[in-house]
Amino acid sequence: MVFEQKLDNAKDLTDIFELVKKTVYDIKKGRRSGIMLGLADLGAGKYQWIGGYHVLSSNSIIMNSRPLDYIKQNNPSLLKPYEYVILLHEYLHTLGIINEQECRDVTHEICLELFGFNHLVTNMAKDMTQFLPYIQTAEYGWEPPQDLNVYYIRGFDRSSTSYII
Repeated sequence: MVFEQKLDNAKDLTDIFELVKKTVYDIKKGRRSGIMLGLADLGAGKYQWIGGYHVLSSNSIIMNSRPLDYIKQNNPSLLKPYEYVILLHEYLHTLGIINEQECRDVTHEICLELFGFNHLVTNMAKDMTQFLPYIQTAEYGWEPPQDLNVYYIRGFDRSSTSYII
């Protein structure tokens, strides 16, 4: 219940990311500092879109702004759980879980432990398509659009970059 309340009280992506880092450390004892979050329109096909990706060998997570906008307009109650699951998944990639299926499994395992079996976050982590039917997982070799315009969120990883103003 504590994590559910913290997620409900989160004001923005930065607050949600702080919760993600805490949960990963509490359960997996993993931590990484200096993560940057960029928002970009990664496009969408007729029946598919991707939630985000981690740039290998970097400290960047890029979230697709298109599904964020879609959720805000069509079902805002899904926004925080969606953001939590995507950020958790991509943060686990930054910690070295490269295999996509393994990362999905660990994401679900963490959500199950923290939020319980019936919570929206856990159910999204298990199968995002039941909530957002056209979401796809980036497979190895997927590349973002060449003309990507990324907006980086200032002060995103605030607990580990307090020296930056």
